[in-house]
Amino acid sequence: MTRRDWRTLDENDVRVRPGKGSRPRSKQRPRHADASRAMVTAVDRGRWTCAINGDSRQLVTAMRARELGRTPIVVGDTVALVGDVSGARDTMARIVRVEQRSSVLRRTADDVDQYERVVVANAGQLLIVTSLADPLPRTGFIDRCLVACYVGGLDPVLCLTKSDLAAPDELLAHYAELSVPSIVVSQHTLLDDLLGWLHGSVSALVGQSGVGKSTLVNRLVPDADLATGVVSATGKGRHTSVGAVALPLSDSGWIVDTPGIRSFGLAHVSADDIVRAFPEFAAAAEECPTGCQHLSQSDDPGCALDGFVADSAGLGRLDSLRRLLASHAGIEPAE
Repeated sequence: MTRRDWRTLDENDVRVRPGKGSRPRSKQRPRHADASRAMVTAVDRGRWTCAINGDSRQLVTAMRARELGRTPIVVGDTVALVGDVSGARDTMARIVRVEQRSSVLRRTADDVDQYERVVVANAGQLLIVTSLADPLPRTGFIDRCLVACYVGGLDPVLCLTKSDLAAPDELLAHYAELSVPSIVVSQHTLLDDLLGWLHGSVSALVGQSGVGKSTLVNRLVPDADLATGVVSATGKGRHTSVGAVALPLSDSGWIVDTPGIRSFGLAHVSADDIVRAFPEFAAAAEECPTGCQHLSQSDDPGCALDGFVADSAGLGRLDSLRRLLASHAGIEPAE
C-alpha cells in the first residue's frame, strides 16, 4: 500500500475525533409517557422499593435517575418508573419523575433546626398514637402533631392505646373543641373500628416511643414482623422502628409506620400557617398588627381574634387554636 501525497488530501480524507463537550445537547428531556406509575413503600441507602399502581404484590426496586439530581423521594410519593419493572431478582428500575404531592408530613429535629424532614407524602390521614398510661399522654406532643396535620393537609385521628390502664375521658375532653376523631384501643379489644378508619386510604402513624405503636401495627398487619419495645425506666420508651415503611392492609389501604420520636420540631411552621388552618379565624387575623402571634390580648395587644369571637363555641375554638400556637412557640412544654 502506497502512501498518498499529503498535497492531494482534502477535508473528506481526514477523520476528526470530536473533542469532549463538542457534541450538541438538546434541552428536551424524554417525556417517559410509557412510564409505570408506582407508590414508594420503603427507602434504604439510595434504593427505593415501589409498588406498581399501589399493588403490594408487584414490588420493584428502583434507583433515582440522574436527571432528578437530589430530588427528595420519600415513602408515600407517587413516582414514574422506567426500565425493568418486573421485580425479578437482581433487576432495577429508574425513577424518572416524582408526581405532585397531595399532602406532606414534615418535622424538624427541634424548633431551632432549620433542616426540614419530610416524613411521609400523600397520606390522607395521620393517626396520632398516644398511650393513656405507661407512659402518660403528653398533650404538647399531640398539639404539635395536630399543627403538622393542619399545615400539611392531613386529617388527624387520635388513637389512644392502653385503655385498660386508664380512662380516655379527660384527654378526649381536652380536644373536644377541635372535633378530632378518636379511636380507643387496648390489647384486648378488637380493631374493627380502627380498620374502618384505615380502609381504602393511606394512613401514617406517629407516636412517641413506648406508646404501643409497633404492637398496634403488628396487630393490623401480622406479617409486618416489627420489633416491639419495652418502656424504659425513664418512661420515655425505646425506639423500635428505624425508618418509615408502608405496609399493605389485608382488605384495602396502606399504613405507614414511622420511627418513634421524642420531639416534633416545627421550625418550618409560622403562626400564620397555623391560623390559616382555622378558616373561621383566618380573615380576622389579617386585621392583626404586624408581628402578632395571636396568643392573647396581654401577649399581643390589638389581636383582632378576641373581638371576632361572639359566642362560647367560638371562644372554645379560639382557646384551642391559641393552645396550639403556644405549643408551637414553646410556651407550653412540647413533651
